Amino acid sequence: MTDVTDVNDLTGWTSTPIDSRILRGALDVEHTARGVLPHRLPARARKQFPDPYLASVEAQPSGVRLAFRTRATAVELDVLATRTVYEGVPARPDGSYDLLVDGRQTGRASAPGGNVHVVDMLTGSTSARPGPPGTVRFTGLPAKEKDVEIWLPQSEVTELIALRTDAPVAPVPDRGRKVWLHHGSSISHGSSADSPTATWPALVAALGGVELINLGFGGNALLDPFTARAMRDTPADLISVKIGINLVNLDLMRLRAFAPAVHGFLDTVRDGHPTTPLLVVSPVLCPIHENTPGPGAPDFSGEGLRFKALGDPSDRTRLTLTTIRDELSRLTAQRAEEDPHLHYLDGRALYGEEDFAELPLPDALHPDTAGHRRIGERFAKHAFTAGGPFALDG
Repeated sequence: MTDVTDVNDLTGWTSTPIDSRILRGALDVEHTARGVLPHRLPARARKQFPDPYLASVEAQPSGVRLAFRTRATAVELDVLATRTVYEGVPARPDGSYDLLVDGRQTGRASAPGGNVHVVDMLTGSTSARPGPPGTVRFTGLPAKEKDVEIWLPQSEVTELIALRTDAPVAPVPDRGRKVWLHHGSSISHGSSADSPTATWPALVAALGGVELINLGFGGNALLDPFTARAMRDTPADLISVKIGINLVNLDLMRLRAFAPAVHGFLDTVRDGHPTTPLLVVSPVLCPIHENTPGPGAPDFSGEGLRFKALGDPSDRTRLTLTTIRDELSRLTAQRAEEDPHLHYLDGRALYGEEDFAELPLPDALHPDTAGHRRIGERFAKHAFTAGGPFALDG
């Protein structure tokens, strides 16, 4: 195997540069004073949005992982996390780093220290508390040649400083797996899942045996042209786009603008992937927005954070999840007449009324880890089984 190790120090640790040879799921890597910062949008796209929230969520490495072959029994990863906390809301547990050995999860750890980014959702004001880097450690790995993956926390900006192992590291050989490129909202981002491999896209990737590039951006699945261009320019064998919930809860556009915006987004993706299987997915069930438009807002009237819809249901020009599903069904059927590789899935087939009764949305907007598993299992069954849009023998 081709060693990517640079330094063997006197303590017996091997230091390996963190670069594209061992980093997967990122579209760009920014070099910092300490190390590298993975990005899920390329630099050109990042210059085109002024919103600091989108800048934060695209730098949260959902689906990004280190992948290498090694005989090492111990691994250390120095990182600087930036965690977001919300005023009036209990802080979430520190993000998890999931260790996979030959495809099986064998460890989970968190990094001490880190920066804290404080957000007041009612006023939009923010503040920052700087903190030190920390080290994530995994020990007791089997002393044999093996494939190792470290999945980074999906909801923390994670600057990677150093990777150390007690044996040399090499890139994982090409397994010939297809690349699945997915774009969606915070549900696809996995912001409410317990760990990075518990997000529904990560579960789908494991079940389908594909390499994931996850462009799920919390609050930012908004048909942005720069996201469409990033997807256009990213090599992929399978593509899916989950559209709807953020357009409603941000009250971003009216019905008149929606269909042309979807067409434009899909046209741009198709410019780079004219015959790639492309699955358009409408929103999963979310009762607060089924027939009530946005904007959505935090609701602190009960215990914990919940969300509510503030729009006027009588205004037929404004988007609801019901109108979005109707429009997506119509326009994908229209496009499919000339695009046989375009497919549509009603999101309620992934999580619908019966699922809500059994696994309610804890904050009225996001599924929990059990909900992610259900969505992932159903998506994989729909997409990858014989006759499905992503059937690997198709």
